[in-house]
Amino acid sequence: MGHLSGIRPAVQANAMYVPPAFREDRIEILHAAMRQASLATLVSLGADGLVASHVPMLLDPEAGSNGTLYGHLTKANPHAAGGVPGVEALAIFQGPEAYITPSWYETKRQTGKVVPTWNYIAIHARGPLELFDDADRLLDLVTRLTRRHEGGRSQPWAVDDAPEEFIRAQLKGIVGFALPIARLEGKWKMSQNRPAADRRGVAEGLRSEGRDDVAALVPVDEG
Repeated sequence: MGHLSGIRPAVQANAMYVPPAFREDRIEILHAAMRQASLATLVSLGADGLVASHVPMLLDPEAGSNGTLYGHLTKANPHAAGGVPGVEALAIFQGPEAYITPSWYETKRQTGKVVPTWNYIAIHARGPLELFDDADRLLDLVTRLTRRHEGGRSQPWAVDDAPEEFIRAQLKGIVGFALPIARLEGKWKMSQNRPAADRRGVAEGLRSEGRDDVAALVPVDEG
């Protein structure tokens, strides 16, 4: 641990860059987008530097002021060794995104003073990473994760479809984590900074390319 001696405790990551036009603070909107995305990128600072893992997560909105995220990792993952004490972990959720060509802007026809950009939704959830390996708690977690993703299927698979001894053996190879969300930020970059005519052009262009999911998020009124 000697090479970590220069790291100060209680270090917090900088906030995501979010211009005022793109900021989303409503917790119910942020939670809904996190549930829809499900898979997140978990980033923390470990003994050998930054560690990133791509992990499906469950959100409990009632646990803490901003909710708590839960997931699990294989014990072979460097994340399972834990992070530097006092340094927050970061869970990144990515929502709908699309390339925006200047050709869709009315401003291109008027002045030509336009450039390409990208529309996207991103949510950053920060907090302490708490690891656990209790078998019953892990079983509850993987059961809830399975129900979350199998529930809508015509023939959903359940954890207890597999032999109990097999599942117990699998649980020995993973570690669970909880991330109580201390800070939650949302960025909805959907052409809000463009004139109304440009926004309408973006929405129409996205629909023409089959991206109704992103087009629906572009504000097309005059506001």
